[in-house]
Amino acid sequence: MTTDTTDTGGPEAEVNVFAAELKRWYDVRGFSRTSLAREMGFDRSYISKVLSGTEKPSESFAQQAEKALRAGGALLAAWRTYDADRPAKHRPSLLPPDPSAGTGGLVVDHDDAVLRYQDGVYRLTQRRHLVNHGSEPITRYMIRISVDRYPGDPERSNRLYSENPLTWEEIGLRAWHGQDRANPMTWTTHHDRDALKEVWLLFSGEHGHFPLYPGESCWIEYEYTVTETHWGNWFQRAVRLPTRTLSVCLDFPAALAPSVWGLHTSMTAQAMPFPTAIAREDTGDRHVFSWSCEDPPLHARYRLEWDFRGRPDHADGPPPKPSETMAALGIVQDTDPQLRRPARRFDLPTEAEDARRVIIALNSAAERVSQAHTFGKGMGIAAPQIGIDRAAAIVRTPDGEPITLFNPTIIETAGDTDEQYEGCLSFFDVRGQVPRPHVIHVEHTTIDGTTKITVFERGVARLVAHEVDHLHGSLYTDRMREGIEPIPVEQYRGTGTSWTYR
Repeated sequence: MTTDTTDTGGPEAEVNVFAAELKRWYDVRGFSRTSLAREMGFDRSYISKVLSGTEKPSESFAQQAEKALRAGGALLAAWRTYDADRPAKHRPSLLPPDPSAGTGGLVVDHDDAVLRYQDGVYRLTQRRHLVNHGSEPITRYMIRISVDRYPGDPERSNRLYSENPLTWEEIGLRAWHGQDRANPMTWTTHHDRDALKEVWLLFSGEHGHFPLYPGESCWIEYEYTVTETHWGNWFQRAVRLPTRTLSVCLDFPAALAPSVWGLHTSMTAQAMPFPTAIAREDTGDRHVFSWSCEDPPLHARYRLEWDFRGRPDHADGPPPKPSETMAALGIVQDTDPQLRRPARRFDLPTEAEDARRVIIALNSAAERVSQAHTFGKGMGIAAPQIGIDRAAAIVRTPDGEPITLFNPTIIETAGDTDEQYEGCLSFFDVRGQVPRPHVIHVEHTTIDGTTKITVFERGVARLVAHEVDHLHGSLYTDRMREGIEPIPVEQYRGTGTSWTYR
Protein backbone atom coordinates (compact mmCIF):
# COMPACT_ATOMS: atom_id res chain seq x y z
CA MET A 1 0.00 0.00 0.00
CA THR A 2 1.34 3.44 -0.86
CA THR A 3 0.54 6.69 0.87
CA ASP A 4 -0.54 9.78 -1.05
CA THR A 5 1.51 12.66 0.33
CA THR A 6 -0.56 15.27 -1.51
CA ASP A 7 -3.90 14.35 0.07
CA THR A 8 -5.06 16.76 2.77
CA GLY A 9 -7.74 14.60 4.32
CA GLY A 10 -8.32 11.09 5.61
CA PRO A 11 -6.50 9.03 8.20
CA GLU A 12 -3.60 8.11 5.93
CA ALA A 13 -2.76 11.77 5.36
CA GLU A 14 -2.81 12.32 9.11
CA VAL A 15 -0.39 9.44 9.63
CA ASN A 16 1.92 11.01 7.07
CA VAL A 17 2.49 14.03 9.31
CA PHE A 18 4.12 11.86 11.94
CA ALA A 19 5.68 9.44 9.44
CA ALA A 20 7.33 12.25 7.48
CA GLU A 21 8.76 13.73 10.67
CA LEU A 22 9.97 10.30 11.83
CA LYS A 23 11.71 9.73 8.48
CA ARG A 24 13.32 13.16 8.70
CA TRP A 25 14.72 12.59 12.16
CA TYR A 26 16.15 9.15 11.63
CA ASP A 27 17.90 10.59 8.56
CA VAL A 28 19.25 13.42 10.74
CA ARG A 29 20.59 11.02 13.33
CA GLY A 30 21.98 8.62 10.73
CA PHE A 31 19.81 5.63 11.74
CA SER A 32 18.64 2.84 9.48
CA ARG A 33 15.19 1.34 10.08
CA THR A 34 16.88 -1.65 11.71
CA SER A 35 19.05 0.42 14.05
CA LEU A 36 16.11 2.69 14.93
CA ALA A 37 13.96 -0.33 15.76
CA ARG A 38 16.72 -1.69 17.97
CA GLU A 39 17.19 1.65 19.74
CA MET A 40 13.45 2.04 20.36
CA GLY A 41 12.80 -1.59 21.31
CA PHE A 42 10.28 -2.14 18.48
CA ASP A 43 10.19 -4.64 15.63
CA ARG A 44 11.60 -3.34 12.33
CA SER A 45 8.41 -4.29 10.51
CA TYR A 46 6.40 -2.08 12.87
CA ILE A 47 8.69 0.86 12.10
CA SER A 48 8.16 0.22 8.38
CA LYS A 49 4.38 0.11 8.77
CA VAL A 50 4.33 3.41 10.66
CA LEU A 51 6.49 5.02 7.98
CA SER A 52 4.26 3.69 5.19
CA GLY A 53 1.05 4.78 6.92
CA THR A 54 -0.42 1.30 7.38
CA GLU A 55 0.04 1.29 11.16
CA LYS A 56 -1.30 3.90 13.55
CA PRO A 57 1.52 4.99 15.90
CA SER A 58 0.74 5.15 19.60
CA GLU A 59 1.76 7.96 21.92
CA SER A 60 4.17 5.53 23.60
CA PHE A 61 5.77 4.90 20.21
CA ALA A 62 6.09 8.65 19.64
CA GLN A 63 7.68 9.10 23.06
CA GLN A 64 10.18 6.32 22.38
CA ALA A 65 10.99 7.82 18.99
CA GLU A 66 11.44 11.24 20.58
CA LYS A 67 13.79 9.75 23.17
CA ALA A 68 15.82 7.73 20.65
CA LEU A 69 16.15 10.52 18.08
CA ARG A 70 16.45 13.49 20.51
CA ALA A 71 14.14 15.60 18.38
CA GLY A 72 13.64 18.41 20.88
CA GLY A 73 9.87 17.86 21.01
CA ALA A 74 9.33 17.84 17.23
CA LEU A 75 8.19 14.21 17.04
CA LEU A 76 5.74 14.54 19.92
CA ALA A 77 4.34 17.70 18.33
CA ALA A 78 3.90 15.86 15.04
CA TRP A 79 2.16 12.98 16.78
CA ARG A 80 -0.25 15.37 18.54
CA THR A 81 -1.08 16.98 15.19
CA TYR A 82 -1.82 13.56 13.76
CA ASP A 83 -3.80 12.47 16.83
CA ALA A 84 -5.96 15.60 16.90
CA ASP A 85 -8.16 14.06 14.17
CA ARG A 86 -7.99 17.04 11.85
CA PRO A 87 -6.65 17.46 8.33
CA ALA A 88 -2.88 17.25 8.43
CA LYS A 89 -0.71 20.19 7.54
CA HIS A 90 2.10 18.74 5.47
CA ARG A 91 5.44 20.41 5.47
CA PRO A 92 5.50 22.43 2.26
CA SER A 93 8.23 22.00 -0.27
CA LEU A 94 11.02 24.46 0.25
CA LEU A 95 10.53 27.44 -2.02
CA PRO A 96 13.50 29.07 -3.69
CA PRO A 97 14.82 31.88 -1.48
CA ASP A 98 14.33 35.52 -2.29
CA PRO A 99 17.16 36.45 -4.73
CA SER A 100 17.55 39.77 -2.90
CA ALA A 101 18.67 37.86 0.19
CA GLY A 102 21.94 37.00 -1.54
CA THR A 103 21.89 33.31 -0.60
CA GLY A 104 22.56 32.07 -4.15
CA GLY A 105 19.64 29.63 -4.06
CA LEU A 106 21.08 27.42 -1.32
CA VAL A 107 18.59 26.30 1.34
CA VAL A 108 19.20 24.33 4.53
CA ASP A 109 16.52 21.67 4.84
CA HIS A 110 17.78 20.60 8.28
CA ASP A 111 20.54 22.05 10.45
CA ASP A 112 21.46 19.74 13.34
CA ALA A 113 24.22 20.25 15.91
CA VAL A 114 25.37 17.92 18.69
CA LEU A 115 27.78 19.38 21.25
CA ARG A 116 29.39 16.88 23.65
CA TYR A 117 31.52 17.80 26.67
CA GLN A 118 33.94 15.39 28.28
CA ASP A 119 37.07 15.92 30.41
CA GLY A 120 37.51 19.59 29.59
CA VAL A 121 36.93 19.27 25.82
CA TYR A 122 33.90 20.22 23.70
CA ARG A 123 33.31 18.22 20.50
CA LEU A 124 30.85 19.65 17.99
CA THR A 125 29.29 17.45 15.32
CA GLN A 126 27.34 19.51 12.78
CA ARG A 127 25.12 17.96 10.08
CA ARG A 128 23.26 19.88 7.39
CA HIS A 129 20.94 18.72 4.63
CA LEU A 130 21.43 21.20 1.78
CA VAL A 131 19.16 21.82 -1.21
CA ASN A 132 20.28 23.73 -4.31
CA HIS A 133 17.36 25.84 -5.55
CA GLY A 134 19.65 27.97 -7.70
CA SER A 135 20.69 27.76 -11.32
CA GLU A 136 24.40 27.01 -10.84
CA PRO A 137 26.24 24.05 -9.28
CA ILE A 138 27.55 24.63 -5.74
CA THR A 139 31.16 23.60 -5.22
CA ARG A 140 31.90 24.94 -1.73
CA TYR A 141 30.17 25.81 1.54
CA MET A 142 31.43 28.21 4.22
CA ILE A 143 31.46 27.31 7.92
CA ARG A 144 32.44 29.44 10.89
CA ILE A 145 34.18 28.34 14.11
CA SER A 146 33.77 31.17 16.60
CA VAL A 147 34.57 30.96 20.32
CA ASP A 148 34.21 33.37 23.22
CA ARG A 149 35.31 32.38 26.69
CA TYR A 150 33.86 35.53 28.26
CA PRO A 151 30.74 36.56 26.31
CA GLY A 152 29.65 40.10 27.03
CA ASP A 153 33.17 41.20 27.98
CA PRO A 154 35.00 41.74 24.66
CA GLU A 155 38.07 43.32 26.28
CA ARG A 156 38.71 40.29 28.48
CA SER A 157 38.09 37.89 25.59
CA ASN A 158 40.39 39.79 23.26
CA ARG A 159 43.13 39.67 25.89
CA LEU A 160 42.73 35.90 26.32
CA TYR A 161 42.85 35.06 22.61
CA SER A 162 45.71 37.43 21.82
CA GLU A 163 47.79 35.64 24.48
CA ASN A 164 46.43 32.12 23.79
CA PRO A 165 44.85 31.93 20.32
CA LEU A 166 42.64 29.12 19.05
CA THR A 167 44.77 26.87 16.81
CA TRP A 168 44.07 24.45 13.97
CA GLU A 169 45.78 21.71 15.95
CA GLU A 170 43.28 22.15 18.78
CA ILE A 171 40.32 22.18 16.39
CA GLY A 172 41.24 19.09 14.36
CA LEU A 173 38.56 19.87 11.75
CA ARG A 174 37.18 16.99 9.65
CA ALA A 175 34.33 17.03 7.12
CA TRP A 176 32.31 14.56 5.04
CA HIS A 177 29.80 14.54 2.19
CA GLY A 178 26.84 12.13 2.13
CA GLN A 179 25.33 9.84 4.75
CA ASP A 180 27.54 7.66 6.96
CA ARG A 181 30.60 9.85 6.36
CA ALA A 182 30.99 8.21 2.98
CA ASN A 183 33.13 10.87 1.26
CA PRO A 184 35.71 12.99 3.13
CA MET A 185 35.68 16.65 2.05
CA THR A 186 38.72 18.86 1.67
CA TRP A 187 38.72 22.44 2.89
CA THR A 188 40.59 25.73 2.58
CA THR A 189 40.99 28.60 5.02
CA HIS A 190 39.05 31.81 4.40
CA HIS A 191 39.86 33.67 7.66
CA ASP A 192 42.28 32.64 10.42
CA ARG A 193 41.95 34.83 13.51
CA ASP A 194 42.70 34.33 17.18
CA ALA A 195 39.11 33.41 18.15
CA LEU A 196 37.49 32.93 14.73
CA LYS A 197 38.12 30.56 11.86
CA GLU A 198 36.19 30.65 8.59
CA VAL A 199 36.58 27.69 6.26
CA TRP A 200 35.40 26.75 2.78
CA LEU A 201 34.31 23.12 2.74
CA LEU A 202 34.95 21.93 -0.83
CA PHE A 203 32.65 19.50 -2.62
CA SER A 204 35.66 17.41 -3.54
CA GLY A 205 37.94 14.85 -1.96
CA GLU A 206 40.12 11.86 -2.66
CA HIS A 207 37.36 10.32 -4.79
CA GLY A 208 37.03 13.35 -7.07
CA HIS A 209 34.55 16.21 -7.33
CA PHE A 210 30.87 15.98 -6.35
CA PRO A 211 29.26 19.43 -6.88
CA LEU A 212 25.70 20.00 -5.73
CA TYR A 213 23.79 20.63 -8.97
CA PRO A 214 20.54 22.61 -9.27
CA GLY A 215 17.61 20.62 -7.93
CA GLU A 216 19.84 18.23 -5.98
CA SER A 217 20.24 17.81 -2.22
CA CYS A 218 22.92 16.27 -0.02
CA TRP A 219 24.08 15.84 3.56
CA ILE A 220 27.32 17.39 4.73
CA GLU A 221 28.85 16.80 8.15
CA TYR A 222 31.80 18.29 9.96
CA GLU A 223 33.33 17.90 13.39
CA TYR A 224 35.86 19.76 15.51
CA THR A 225 37.00 20.11 19.13
CA VAL A 226 37.70 23.10 21.38
CA THR A 227 39.01 22.97 24.95
CA GLU A 228 37.11 24.69 27.75
CA THR A 229 40.03 27.13 28.01
CA HIS A 230 38.68 28.69 24.83
CA TRP A 231 34.99 27.72 24.90
CA GLY A 232 32.62 29.45 27.32
CA ASN A 233 29.38 27.95 28.64
CA TRP A 234 27.34 28.85 25.57
CA PHE A 235 26.57 27.68 22.05
CA GLN A 236 24.86 29.80 19.42
CA ARG A 237 23.19 28.95 16.12
CA ALA A 238 22.89 31.88 13.72
CA VAL A 239 20.46 31.52 10.82
CA ARG A 240 22.38 32.78 7.78
CA LEU A 241 20.55 30.82 5.06
CA PRO A 242 16.85 29.98 4.59
CA THR A 243 16.35 27.05 6.98
CA ARG A 244 13.40 24.74 7.49
CA THR A 245 14.39 22.87 10.67
CA LEU A 246 16.99 23.79 13.29
CA SER A 247 17.89 21.34 16.05
CA VAL A 248 20.51 21.24 18.81
CA CYS A 249 21.61 18.60 21.34
CA LEU A 250 23.89 19.22 24.31
CA ASP A 251 25.41 16.04 25.76
CA PHE A 252 26.96 16.52 29.22
CA PRO A 253 28.20 14.26 32.03
CA ALA A 254 25.49 13.72 34.64
CA ALA A 255 28.11 14.09 37.40
CA LEU A 256 28.42 17.79 36.53
CA ALA A 257 24.70 18.33 37.25
CA PRO A 258 24.23 20.51 34.14
CA SER A 259 21.49 23.13 33.96
CA VAL A 260 20.61 24.48 30.50
CA TRP A 261 18.53 27.42 29.25
CA GLY A 262 18.05 29.17 25.91
CA LEU A 263 17.79 32.72 24.58
CA HIS A 264 16.43 33.82 21.20
CA THR A 265 17.95 37.02 19.84
CA SER A 266 17.69 38.95 16.59
CA MET A 267 19.28 41.96 14.94
CA THR A 268 17.79 44.12 17.70
CA ALA A 269 19.07 44.32 21.26
CA GLN A 270 16.20 42.29 22.67
CA ALA A 271 16.78 38.73 23.91
CA MET A 272 14.01 36.44 25.12
CA PRO A 273 13.77 32.87 26.43
CA PHE A 274 13.10 30.13 23.87
CA PRO A 275 9.41 29.93 22.93
CA THR A 276 9.37 26.18 23.70
CA ALA A 277 11.00 24.16 26.44
CA ILE A 278 14.33 22.38 26.11
CA ALA A 279 13.84 18.62 26.48
CA ARG A 280 16.08 16.62 28.81
CA GLU A 281 16.89 12.92 28.70
CA ASP A 282 18.93 11.16 31.39
CA THR A 283 20.87 8.17 30.06
CA GLY A 284 22.89 6.72 32.91
CA ASP A 285 26.01 8.83 33.24
CA ARG A 286 24.94 11.48 30.67
CA HIS A 287 22.30 14.21 30.53
CA VAL A 288 21.21 15.08 26.98
CA PHE A 289 19.34 18.34 26.32
CA SER A 290 17.59 18.77 22.95
CA TRP A 291 15.63 21.53 21.28
CA SER A 292 14.32 22.17 17.77
CA CYS A 293 12.26 24.71 15.85
CA GLU A 294 10.70 25.02 12.41
CA ASP A 295 11.24 27.80 9.87
CA PRO A 296 13.52 30.05 11.96
CA PRO A 297 13.69 33.57 10.50
CA LEU A 298 16.82 34.74 8.71
CA HIS A 299 19.36 36.45 10.99
CA ALA A 300 17.79 34.97 14.14
CA ARG A 301 20.21 33.67 16.75
CA TYR A 302 19.39 30.82 19.10
CA ARG A 303 21.74 30.68 22.04
CA LEU A 304 21.95 27.87 24.60
CA GLU A 305 23.83 28.39 27.85
CA TRP A 306 24.58 26.14 30.78
CA ASP A 307 26.00 25.89 34.25
CA PHE A 308 27.79 22.82 35.63
CA ARG A 309 26.49 22.78 39.19
CA GLY A 310 28.31 19.56 40.05
CA ARG A 311 31.76 21.12 39.82
CA PRO A 312 33.81 21.46 43.01
CA ASP A 313 32.62 25.04 43.49
CA HIS A 314 29.06 23.61 43.64
CA ALA A 315 29.99 20.63 45.86
CA ASP A 316 27.64 19.31 48.51
CA GLY A 317 27.98 20.72 51.99
CA PRO A 318 26.24 23.33 54.13
CA PRO A 319 23.71 25.36 52.12
CA PRO A 320 25.48 28.37 50.59
CA LYS A 321 24.56 31.86 51.64
CA PRO A 322 22.43 33.79 49.11
CA SER A 323 25.44 36.00 48.34
CA GLU A 324 27.59 32.91 47.72
CA THR A 325 24.98 31.56 45.34
CA MET A 326 24.93 34.84 43.42
CA ALA A 327 28.73 34.96 43.30
CA ALA A 328 28.77 31.41 41.90
CA LEU A 329 26.31 32.56 39.22
CA GLY A 330 28.70 35.30 38.10
CA ILE A 331 27.30 38.29 40.02
CA VAL A 332 29.96 40.74 41.23
CA GLN A 333 29.73 41.25 44.99
CA ASP A 334 29.79 44.53 46.90
CA THR A 335 33.41 44.17 47.97
CA ASP A 336 34.42 44.81 44.35
CA PRO A 337 35.33 48.50 43.84
CA GLN A 338 33.90 48.35 40.31
CA LEU A 339 30.41 48.70 41.78
CA ARG A 340 31.39 52.14 43.08
CA ARG A 341 32.55 53.51 39.73
CA PRO A 342 30.21 55.17 37.21
CA ALA A 343 29.91 52.91 34.15
CA ARG A 344 31.23 54.00 30.75
CA ARG A 345 28.54 55.29 28.43
CA PHE A 346 27.93 53.81 24.99
CA ASP A 347 28.51 55.83 21.84
CA LEU A 348 25.41 54.72 19.94
CA PRO A 349 24.87 53.66 17.25
CA THR A 350 28.66 53.37 16.69
CA GLU A 351 28.99 50.82 19.50
CA ALA A 352 25.69 49.06 18.77
CA GLU A 353 27.26 45.61 18.37
CA ASP A 354 29.07 45.88 21.72
CA ALA A 355 25.80 47.06 23.28
CA ARG A 356 23.96 44.01 21.93
CA ARG A 357 26.63 41.68 23.32
CA VAL A 358 26.31 43.25 26.75
CA ILE A 359 22.51 42.87 26.70
CA ILE A 360 22.85 39.21 25.72
CA ALA A 361 25.23 38.70 28.64
CA LEU A 362 22.80 40.45 31.00
CA ASN A 363 19.88 38.32 29.84
CA SER A 364 21.98 35.21 30.28
CA ALA A 365 22.82 36.25 33.84
CA ALA A 366 19.12 36.94 34.49
CA GLU A 367 18.25 33.41 33.32
CA ARG A 368 20.87 31.88 35.64
CA VAL A 369 19.73 33.92 38.62
CA SER A 370 16.03 33.26 37.96
CA GLN A 371 16.65 29.54 38.21
CA ALA A 372 18.13 30.02 41.68
CA HIS A 373 15.60 32.44 43.18
CA THR A 374 11.93 33.46 42.77
CA PHE A 375 11.44 37.16 42.02
CA GLY A 376 7.83 38.04 42.71
CA LYS A 377 8.55 41.76 42.46
CA GLY A 378 10.53 41.53 39.22
CA MET A 379 14.28 41.84 38.95
CA GLY A 380 17.07 43.69 37.21
CA ILE A 381 20.79 43.47 36.53
CA ALA A 382 23.24 46.22 35.59
CA ALA A 383 26.35 45.55 33.53
CA PRO A 384 28.82 46.35 36.37
CA GLN A 385 27.18 43.53 38.36
CA ILE A 386 28.52 41.02 35.85
CA GLY A 387 31.92 42.66 35.61
CA ILE A 388 31.28 44.80 32.53
CA ASP A 389 32.09 48.50 32.82
CA ARG A 390 29.38 49.77 30.46
CA ALA A 391 26.19 51.78 31.04
CA ALA A 392 23.60 49.13 30.27
CA ALA A 393 20.98 47.44 32.40
CA ILE A 394 17.94 45.23 32.00
CA VAL A 395 14.77 45.01 34.09
CA ARG A 396 12.14 42.28 34.07
CA THR A 397 8.89 43.58 35.53
CA PRO A 398 6.63 41.41 37.73
CA ASP A 399 4.51 40.82 34.59
CA GLY A 400 7.55 39.59 32.67
CA GLU A 401 7.90 42.69 30.48
CA PRO A 402 11.56 43.23 29.49
CA ILE A 403 13.09 46.70 29.73
CA THR A 404 16.49 47.50 28.20
CA LEU A 405 18.35 50.67 29.17
CA PHE A 406 21.48 52.27 27.70
CA ASN A 407 23.06 55.36 29.29
CA PRO A 408 20.07 56.00 31.61
CA THR A 409 19.78 59.01 33.91
CA ILE A 410 16.84 60.03 36.13
CA ILE A 411 16.03 63.61 35.15
CA GLU A 412 12.78 64.17 37.08
CA THR A 413 10.72 62.59 39.87
CA ALA A 414 7.06 63.03 40.81
CA GLY A 415 4.32 61.70 43.04
CA ASP A 416 4.60 60.43 46.58
CA THR A 417 7.66 58.84 48.11
CA ASP A 418 7.40 55.60 50.03
CA GLU A 419 9.73 53.06 51.67
CA GLN A 420 9.79 49.44 50.63
CA TYR A 421 12.28 46.62 51.01
CA GLU A 422 14.76 46.04 48.22
CA GLY A 423 17.31 43.33 47.65
CA CYS A 424 20.50 43.53 45.61
CA LEU A 425 22.10 40.57 43.84
CA SER A 426 25.49 41.97 44.83
CA PHE A 427 24.78 41.57 48.58
CA PHE A 428 21.84 39.21 48.65
CA ASP A 429 22.10 38.18 52.30
CA VAL A 430 20.12 41.23 53.45
CA ARG A 431 17.13 43.37 52.52
CA GLY A 432 16.83 47.10 53.14
CA GLN A 433 14.04 49.67 53.33
CA VAL A 434 14.66 52.28 50.63
CA PRO A 435 12.68 55.49 50.02
CA ARG A 436 11.85 55.98 46.32
CA PRO A 437 9.47 58.28 44.40
CA HIS A 438 6.41 56.73 42.80
CA VAL A 439 7.23 58.27 39.39
CA ILE A 440 10.56 58.77 37.63
CA HIS A 441 11.42 60.25 34.22
CA VAL A 442 14.44 58.50 32.71
CA GLU A 443 16.49 59.84 29.82
CA HIS A 444 18.18 57.02 27.92
CA THR A 445 19.57 56.08 24.50
CA THR A 446 18.15 53.54 22.08
CA ILE A 447 20.33 51.12 20.12
CA ASP A 448 20.06 53.37 17.03
CA GLY A 449 21.36 56.38 18.96
CA THR A 450 18.05 58.16 19.62
CA THR A 451 17.67 59.91 22.97
CA LYS A 452 14.36 59.14 24.68
CA ILE A 453 12.60 60.02 27.92
CA THR A 454 10.49 57.24 29.43
CA VAL A 455 8.23 57.55 32.48
CA PHE A 456 8.13 54.64 34.93
CA GLU A 457 5.73 54.31 37.85
CA ARG A 458 5.49 52.53 41.20
CA GLY A 459 7.13 49.11 41.40
CA VAL A 460 8.66 49.36 37.94
CA ALA A 461 9.99 52.82 38.80
CA ARG A 462 11.66 51.32 41.89
CA LEU A 463 13.23 48.51 39.84
CA VAL A 464 14.52 50.92 37.19
CA ALA A 465 15.83 53.41 39.74
CA HIS A 466 17.77 50.63 41.50
CA GLU A 467 19.56 49.70 38.25
CA VAL A 468 20.19 53.32 37.25
CA ASP A 469 21.88 53.79 40.63
CA HIS A 470 24.20 50.88 39.84
CA LEU A 471 25.28 52.52 36.60
CA HIS A 472 26.17 55.68 38.52
CA GLY A 473 28.20 53.85 41.15
CA SER A 474 25.55 53.87 43.92
CA LEU A 475 23.97 51.07 45.97
CA TYR A 476 20.57 51.11 47.65
CA THR A 477 22.23 51.38 51.07
CA ASP A 478 23.30 54.91 50.05
CA ARG A 479 19.62 55.90 49.91
CA MET A 480 18.44 54.39 53.20
CA ARG A 481 17.47 56.80 55.94
CA GLU A 482 20.06 57.50 58.60
CA GLY A 483 19.86 55.02 61.46
CA ILE A 484 18.09 52.36 59.37
CA GLU A 485 20.07 49.19 58.69
CA PRO A 486 19.38 46.27 56.35
CA ILE A 487 17.88 43.16 57.92
CA PRO A 488 19.08 39.56 57.37
CA VAL A 489 17.22 37.84 54.56
CA GLU A 490 16.02 35.24 57.10
CA GLN A 491 13.93 37.98 58.76
CA TYR A 492 12.48 39.22 55.50
CA ARG A 493 8.95 37.96 54.77
CA GLY A 494 8.34 39.39 51.32
CA THR A 495 10.09 36.85 49.09
CA GLY A 496 7.93 35.96 46.09
CA THR A 497 5.30 38.65 46.79
CA SER A 498 4.36 41.69 44.69
CA TRP A 499 4.99 45.34 45.44
CA THR A 500 2.33 46.92 47.67
CA TYR A 501 0.89 50.35 46.84
CA ARG A 502 -2.19 52.01 48.27
